[in-house]
Order: sequence, then C-alpha cells, then structure tokens
Amino acid sequence: MTEKLQDIAARMVAPGKGILAADESSGTIKKRFDKINLGSTEDSRRDYREMLFRSTDAMKNHISGVILYDETIRQKAKDGTPLTDIMKAAGSIPGIKVDMGAKALPGPTSNIETITEGLDGLRERLAEYHKLGARFAKWRGVIAIADGCPSWNCVKANAHALARYAALCQEAGIVPIVEPEVLMDGEHSSHDIDECHRVTEWTLRTVFRELYDARVRLEGMVLKPNMIVAGQKCGTQPSAAEVAEKTVKCLKTCVPSTVPGIAFLSGGQSDELATEHLSLMNAMGNLPWALTFSYGRALQAAALKAWGGKSENVAAGQRAFSHRARMNGLAALGKWEQKLEKAAA
Repeated sequence: MTEKLQDIAARMVAPGKGILAADESSGTIKKRFDKINLGSTEDSRRDYREMLFRSTDAMKNHISGVILYDETIRQKAKDGTPLTDIMKAAGSIPGIKVDMGAKALPGPTSNIETITEGLDGLRERLAEYHKLGARFAKWRGVIAIADGCPSWNCVKANAHALARYAALCQEAGIVPIVEPEVLMDGEHSSHDIDECHRVTEWTLRTVFRELYDARVRLEGMVLKPNMIVAGQKCGTQPSAAEVAEKTVKCLKTCVPSTVPGIAFLSGGQSDELATEHLSLMNAMGNLPWALTFSYGRALQAAALKAWGGKSENVAAGQRAFSHRARMNGLAALGKWEQKLEKAAA
C-alpha cells in the first residue's frame, strides 16, 4: 500500500500540474453565486463544476487532481456521466474534503480560535469515498493570529486532529492532504510577515511531530500550507520576492524532504499574486520537494465571472479557467511571467 500511496502522491504533484480545490460547501458556493445573481441549486452547482471539469486543456495538462465536496463526488453530468469519470478520463485524480468544518474551540479564546471536527465515523466515510473513486482527501486546520493567539491549545489540538485524519486516510488507501492554514484575512489580520513566519513555523513543527507520533508515512502525503505573507490589514505589505524567500526558508526549516510535494493554498491572495509567489519560489531552485498549487478561488474566480450562470458562456468560462490553470502550471515550473497575463487579457 505504501508504494501505491507514494505513486498517487507523486502524480498529485507532477511537474507543471497542481490541484483544483472545488470543495466549497453549499454555503460558500451560494455566496459566490450570489455575486453573479445565480441561485444555488443542485443543478446550478453541477452545471458550474461540469463546466470546469470539461475544460479539456486545463484538466489534461495542468490539473493533477480535484478536491470535491460530498455532493459533487456523487453527482452525474447532464448526460448522465459521473463527474468523477469525466475527471479520470482527463487523467485527473478525484479527491474529497472530509472535515466537517472549523468550530469554536472551547475556552477563553473561543470567539477567535477553532478546532476542526469530523473524526467521528471517518474510517467508515473514507471506505465509502474510496469506493466512489476518491484517492486522496483533504482536512483543514485553521490557526488565527491575534493578541494572545494562537494558543498552544489551538495549535496542538488542530495538529493532533490532522495527524489522526492522515493516519486513517493511509489505512484506507487514500493520500491525505494535510492543510494547516495560518489565516491572512478576516477580522484579526493586522500581523506582519515576521509574525506569520513565527506562527507558521511553530504550527508546522507541531504538525510534523504529531504526524510522526501517529506513524503517518510522509512519502504518502501532500502538505497544503499557507505562504508566509503579511495579514491583509497590515500596513506594511512585503514584496513578492520577500514572500517567496521567507516561505521557502520556513518550509526548509520544518518540512522533511521525504514529503513528495507541497501544494499551497491561495488564502486571501489575488489570482495573479498567488501565481507570482509560486513561480518565484520554484525559480529559486534547489528545493527538496515539489512546490505547486492547490487553489480554489484563485483558479475559479475569473471562470465564474465569465460564465455568469449562462449556458451560452460555457466556452468563455472554460477559457478563463484554462488560462489560470496554465499560468499556475507555468508557476509550478518557475516559468510564469507577467507579460503572459497581459497577452491573454
């Protein structure tokens, strides 16, 4: 099983490819559809995701896998084809979000800090998802920076939950994406880049200690961390070069070279900035693991806007998605350039 997990993990971070995060909950997708005045129904959600998954150029050449929501992994396209079959036909691996969301962490910081729930019954759910075609999964732990936060209780609890989830995944023949996210946006986001570095390093060190204790095989997992950035409300925003340099420094300090790849979340970054940061890191070279993307909004925002919920705009939506996928594919090789964005505008 170890070899199989290794092989799946290697495919997930193959050169020039990354992961599409399409695991938005029904509540999140509704907020995005509200912006284009589209009602969120099972059919509209299916139509939107089918548009993305049928973007042949993007899916075949730049997307190694897709993180799905429970509804989506069970859905069929308009013509009756399971959405997972459309992905697999393009050479993309179906994955599944298995956590049940970040809930208030009991204690004095419960208005700020969260613990991710979903471990109860996870063994059984993973067995079902494996039958439905999922070969990797995702669990997100959320760490907020504020006065007196994060607490050791929050970091430790989320790291432990991530490790238990990862061990259960590997037992089920599923590669775990381990996602400890130090938030850059939200109400408490005035911290500078150095504070993000400090908290991210602390979090990652704790996560890997817990993974070791849980006997998680590092060669059969993918890490999905935040980049080292300043909070959105910070008055001093770093250059793209500083973000790239500090992110790589932090990861080299914390992430064992046995891990096959790191697929960044975009957090609150703009589409282009998330791409630029990734490309600069890869251009530095001498990296012990593959560095790629696992973006949601940063891959989808332009496509959603171009599509607008109208069937006549499917081709336009697919072009927008394919462009962002190609730009990030180049960034995963360290070959993205600003002029390529302008050429497509």
